[in-house]
Amino acid sequence: MRKLISTGSPFEKTAGYSRAVVQGDWCFVSGTTGYDYATMTMPQTVEEQTRNCLATIARALAEGGFELADVVRAHYYITDAEFVGRVFPILGSYFGEIRPAATMIVCGLNEPEMKIEIEVTALRRTASGRA
Repeated sequence: MRKLISTGSPFEKTAGYSRAVVQGDWCFVSGTTGYDYATMTMPQTVEEQTRNCLATIARALAEGGFELADVVRAHYYITDAEFVGRVFPILGSYFGEIRPAATMIVCGLNEPEMKIEIEVTALRRTASGRA
């Protein structure tokens, strides 16, 4: 069974995507930027944006019946290599014990105020034989 998850962001409908898609024991979370969807504002610092990304991802996972501990793959997109040292401690605080396979890419993002985008894939732990 396929379940589509939305944050209610106007971007999802305009661009034709879901925040996350659950398919069986898998959850695929779209690239998530640092918007605060309650206020539709973007924080100025990469640290705040990173925390917002992870909070949005955690909510989407929870809505699909997953936890951050189920994340097996993460892609991090940052707009400046200087941000690496600033976001690593934050990422480590969320994923330090989970340790998903991960890739960080320095690239441009859709809007100039965006400094980071995070995309994750989760596999329900009970499906992979872990309790």
